[in-house]
Amino acid sequence: MAKVKGAIVVDTEVCKGCEVCIPVCNDNVILMSKEVNRKGYHYAYMENPEACTGCTNCAIVCPDRAISVYRVKVST
Repeated sequence: MAKVKGAIVVDTEVCKGCEVCIPVCNDNVILMSKEVNRKGYHYAYMENPEACTGCTNCAIVCPDRAISVYRVKVST
């Protein structure tokens, strides 16, 4: 049976660091960067990429549509 592996891509220049994505991530994948983008905002990034299931919760709640979610089937 194939397992689903997820990944997110954050558009760092669009992310305004609102942190809405962090509490909806049940797998604790997302954290805020210590670096800032051109607008001076800390942006979200994948701290634990191996834990991402591709559930899309983060992308759904993102008010700026800064997060894209990808899923890949991995053979076990």
